[in-house]
Amino acid sequence: MTTMRRWVLSGFGRENLRLEDVAVPDPRPGEVLVKVAAVSLNYRDKLVIAGGMGRALDFPFTPASDLAGTIVALGDGVTRFRVGDRVISTFFPDWIDGVQGGDARSPDGNALGGGYPGVLADYVAFPATWFVAAPRDLDLAEASTLPCAGLTAWFALIERCGLKAGTRVLVQGTGGVALFGLQIAKAHGAEVFVTSGDPGKRARVQALGADHVLDRAGWVEAVHHLTEDRGIDHILEIVGGPHLARSLEAVAVQGRISVIGVLDGYDLAGSAGLLLLKTATIQGIRVGHRRALEDLVRAVDVLQLRPVIDRRYGLTELPNALDHLDRGAFGKIVIALD
Repeated sequence: MTTMRRWVLSGFGRENLRLEDVAVPDPRPGEVLVKVAAVSLNYRDKLVIAGGMGRALDFPFTPASDLAGTIVALGDGVTRFRVGDRVISTFFPDWIDGVQGGDARSPDGNALGGGYPGVLADYVAFPATWFVAAPRDLDLAEASTLPCAGLTAWFALIERCGLKAGTRVLVQGTGGVALFGLQIAKAHGAEVFVTSGDPGKRARVQALGADHVLDRAGWVEAVHHLTEDRGIDHILEIVGGPHLARSLEAVAVQGRISVIGVLDGYDLAGSAGLLLLKTATIQGIRVGHRRALEDLVRAVDVLQLRPVIDRRYGLTELPNALDHLDRGAFGKIVIALD
């Protein structure tokens, strides 16, 4: 193949997305050429397409961050992988381990499909350090869901929290991060609560092993009742905005709230009185580093975690996939190129 398909954004807004034919890139020294098999979409991709999430983009720009594929060529000096290896991308390519880069004034936000070009293309040529080996037991569409949604839940529960058996965990909604949070928490012996406003989705999440499935209306009162007023040890706050106030009401004394989503906005609101009286911890989660993604890959193989894919679309069907993302998915939406 000498040409390939690639989605590009000529300006902010979905009306400026187009699928074009371009030359397949050659890998430069230190790079690998990956034949993309699948790209998993995230809510964040909607925000980037709509307005860049507050940052300027170099147009034309290719969106999306999460791919799985197969290495088909190596640039000079690459020893990390071999041709034929199955790989997944890392969300923050420069964050290998430890503390993320940047400073108090300018935290590092250079992610794929944001500060760096994205992956909605038949092939990509990126540095070998931007990839990790894919899990053995997942197909590539399933593997594509790990770099952002899977790692976000893993980083909050395992890397930052060190989740222990018997912990009460609550996840909000039934999107990709929430369902990964459910599976990871259950695999580590937690008692898991899930909230949803959709009766059909509540039935489906019960079948995935949730211990308690709560209507989004009145979920705090239900938590108090089910836990005999003890509350939740660790809440994955996916709604954000003023919804943080509800999580502060539900969290246990010395509990933890991981703020992940911004569905209700970036400006958080809640009771400082409850925060102080409960001595709770509120932590922000920005996906995670490459070493944690490698840990997650090993856990997927050992624990037999299975990503939940709501629907797979073809590359030409990206507009329909984004519309599905608007409606809300049960788990993940994947663009399958193979």
